[in-house]
Amino acid sequence: MHGAFNGKFLRVDLTRGTTEVEEVPELTTRMYLGGSAMAAYILNRDLKPGIDPLGPDNILVFTTCPANGSPLSGTNRFTCAAKSPLTGGYGEGEAGGWWGPELKFAGFDGVIVTGQSPRPAYLWIADGKAELRDASHLWGKLSGEVQDILTGETDKRARVLQCGPAGERGVRLANIVNELKHFHGRSGLGAVMGSKRLRAIAVRGHGKLEAKDPQGLQAVLKWFREQYKRDADMLHKYGTSRNVVGMSADGILPTRNFQEGQFEHAKDISGQRMAETILTDEGTCFACAIACKRDVDVPEMGVSSKYGGPEYETIAASGSACGIGDLKVIAKFHQICGEYVLDTISAGMTIAFAMECFGNGILTKADTDGIELRFGNGDALLAVVEKMAKREGFGDVLADGAKRAAERIGRGADQFVLTVKSQEIPMHEPRGKQGLALAYATAPAGADHMRAPHDPLYEGFHPSGAHALEPLGLCEPLPRLELSPRKVRAYYYANQWWSLCSSLGICHLAATPIDILGITPMVNLARAITGWDTSLWELCKVAERGKALARVFNSREGFTPKDDRLPRRLHEAFTSGPLKDVRIDPDTFARAVRLYHQMEGWDPETGWPTFAKLAELGIEWAAKPGDSW
Repeated sequence: MHGAFNGKFLRVDLTRGTTEVEEVPELTTRMYLGGSAMAAYILNRDLKPGIDPLGPDNILVFTTCPANGSPLSGTNRFTCAAKSPLTGGYGEGEAGGWWGPELKFAGFDGVIVTGQSPRPAYLWIADGKAELRDASHLWGKLSGEVQDILTGETDKRARVLQCGPAGERGVRLANIVNELKHFHGRSGLGAVMGSKRLRAIAVRGHGKLEAKDPQGLQAVLKWFREQYKRDADMLHKYGTSRNVVGMSADGILPTRNFQEGQFEHAKDISGQRMAETILTDEGTCFACAIACKRDVDVPEMGVSSKYGGPEYETIAASGSACGIGDLKVIAKFHQICGEYVLDTISAGMTIAFAMECFGNGILTKADTDGIELRFGNGDALLAVVEKMAKREGFGDVLADGAKRAAERIGRGADQFVLTVKSQEIPMHEPRGKQGLALAYATAPAGADHMRAPHDPLYEGFHPSGAHALEPLGLCEPLPRLELSPRKVRAYYYANQWWSLCSSLGICHLAATPIDILGITPMVNLARAITGWDTSLWELCKVAERGKALARVFNSREGFTPKDDRLPRRLHEAFTSGPLKDVRIDPDTFARAVRLYHQMEGWDPETGWPTFAKLAELGIEWAAKPGDSW
């Protein structure tokens, strides 16, 4: 394919059992690029408000990005989106791996799945052709077995994406995974795929990305080779859990359902300890030299590197948040979630919620199938997560997340729920990084830690520049505990950059400020692969367009500014540790959220983007009914 786009989406109607090609106009690709912005555009265009997320009317969208297939490290991310069965609003997840680039090499920029198959099916895509096949023999099988069967039935080098047994059973915490290790996490998207009885999508392509400006692409690749020092990269050496010990020392390692910020076993669950003990290899994604993924083996517990290994979010969610300091138990938890394809953040935090309920007498062994569900009990963690994935016994109570579980349990259980828009909060402490509170509260798919770089970065802003976000004009240092108008502005600008990454296809872990991929080189990459005379300004407008459409989607589903809130616990002060007496002040937070809404151009009463903002973005067709020119 010449350039960054094929100009084609594959549309699959599972009810009718048909596939067809949808041509994508160049203006559409220029306005939305791909990834998250393109997915938000398609869902708003095609999906009616008010539908059942687990019914046949939901639409499941996979959108690649223009950078997918580039030989530059960190350019392999692609998006999956649908109406979320967990939140009832916009659901989205990005994943790395190989599936996104492979789909582009097979001739398509995305796949739009509609309807519901009358029987289990899988989709086989190869070099511009597609067919639906029977998947009855795959139904109920663990992800590893399905991977092996499908590479045997299709092509040994096919890339396989699947929903897993948790998705089949409609678990609202179910993920989608490709190559067993790369997840579209959060939002319950695996349950949407399972409800459609679409067990997997296998892809094989022999194309390649040919940049419109080959010399421009080579210049970016040369820059990367000169700048990136793999031997000095802590992300490569220790993975995403490289900072566990430091976070605990700072009082921001979520511990025992966010009751504390320090964990006595932080060293035992760190990336450094993993490297010394169970690590077998540094896994990676398509064309990525950073190789931040972890592959682990624990033979005595049946843990295999086939499923990769736990990342930071998994380590904190099943480790410190549950009071468990055994890395081998965490690795087993990770594998169970990988086999059934379950979100480790939501699963871990739902179990942490249940553990706090148990410790306060709201739950007893009579409720939990005889399991002593206390903080620190690794055997209980593993038993319950498998029950959740299978919807067995007490696991069925937890399988739809902490908020719904609290509603079923009653007896005051809701006081221990830590969710935003019904989605469990991730493993970062906003009380110690207060700009992060805006990301948790306002993210369209529920609490999300990947909306913008975190506050410690802001302390390095300087008027002389020489920092990662200098091209955005951020130049005033900001303390991490500050929540002020200037912090709101910094979050808003930084959020533009990371939202752009999700449409361009850049991994947030490879992008600045976490790693090497800077803003200006990525603009140069976009120019080289598309052939457009584009700019950071135009590209940031794509990001803003995508954010506005995600907001429109939620507004159509009845969400209002009142849903941009935090769990009560985050407004309560720590009672010990380095952040003793620190909390997120509710009044200050409310003012910050209102200011952020104004910056985005969102109506203060309804939350819907104003007609003026939508018109400025060229998407006035998405205006609130009755709000027009």
